[in-house]
Amino acid sequence: MSAAQTGTGPLRLILFDVDGTLVDSQGAITACMTQAFEGQGLVPPAREAMLSIVGLSLPEAMAQLAPEQPAEVQAALVDRYRTAFKTGRLMQGAAHAPLYPGAKQVLNALQAVPEYLLGVATGKSLRGLEGLIEAHGLDMFVTRQVADHHPSKPHPSMVLTAMAETGIPPADTVMIGDTSFDMEMGRAAGVTTISVDWGYHPSEQLNADHHLTDFADLPGLLRRIWSAD
Repeated sequence: MSAAQTGTGPLRLILFDVDGTLVDSQGAITACMTQAFEGQGLVPPAREAMLSIVGLSLPEAMAQLAPEQPAEVQAALVDRYRTAFKTGRLMQGAAHAPLYPGAKQVLNALQAVPEYLLGVATGKSLRGLEGLIEAHGLDMFVTRQVADHHPSKPHPSMVLTAMAETGIPPADTVMIGDTSFDMEMGRAAGVTTISVDWGYHPSEQLNADHHLTDFADLPGLLRRIWSAD
């Protein structure tokens, strides 16, 4: 039982990954990664390799994509990627990283439940997350954990901090994501993990506690998870 209560029961914390879970940013990610590598005179990685690192912080992602490059080149890749992503977001707005079908409707429905608190745990920077929230009108997140303030996923710091900020324990928290990094992070923090199959890592490799094939099924799944409390 959570220490945080409403008039009808304990508060629950629902944490979402962003890229590959809430928004389909693969086009933006691969385009910006290509610009970053070509800007350094390097051959861009294969598309599959680019998508395999989604969820990691940018420095960790570049270290995996360009392990043979010195630290200063990896740092330059990070800077070029950030510049390209910011430019694309400013030019295209919400279309730069569109929401997955049904995402906004489900988020609005969950926000309307008094016992639910919504948050994000993302490898994005704070600037990147704030730009996306503004573009899509996603002002419902009460805790926002970003790469600027934490070790890269799958370290559990983001989830642990979100629970500390909201006063909600692991038994009343779920982590929803599309990558092995999200699931490993959630498990390390002791929370229930929910994978989605529309993201960037093969769903059969995620080993989550629960699995979604349709965003619309999330509210019902959450009710089942917590019905035994």
